[in-house]
Amino acid sequence: MIFVTVGMHTKAFDRLLKKMDEIAGTLGEEVVMQIGHTTFRPQNTKWFDFTDEAGIKEWCRKARVVVTQPAMSILDSQEQGTPVIVVPRLKKYNEVIDDHQLDFAKHLEREGKVIAVYDVDKLEEVLRKIDFKSVKLVRDKRLVNALNKHIELIDRG
Repeated sequence: MIFVTVGMHTKAFDRLLKKMDEIAGTLGEEVVMQIGHTTFRPQNTKWFDFTDEAGIKEWCRKARVVVTQPAMSILDSQEQGTPVIVVPRLKKYNEVIDDHQLDFAKHLEREGKVIAVYDVDKLEEVLRKIDFKSVKLVRDKRLVNALNKHIELIDRG
């Protein structure tokens, strides 16, 4: 099962949701999406708006792979031992106020923590071809600390 989560962000991430809904029927496995704040309603996947932290962790545990924005759900996935594909929200699509997620995705990709997809049109190819054994699932505090520092910087504005 592929689990897609867009978190609690108040802006919609329709670019990711629409692409995953479009390709869901071609992947040969179930796709479940947490769609957050959006008016888009997927037609080809199971979906829900929100759940609590325990619910997200459970979906991450069940998944073969998690597709998400570069945010806290990366930790939830890695705690469960589940590989992560990140798709950063981008300022040019009015998904965020700046491109901090792009920078963070590049950093995590360089560290070998995630597989980053910068063009949603490449998602299907990545989901079909990627060798998830190449992603380092490290269970230490470095990623947690990096995420916390990044969040602090964002909060300070």
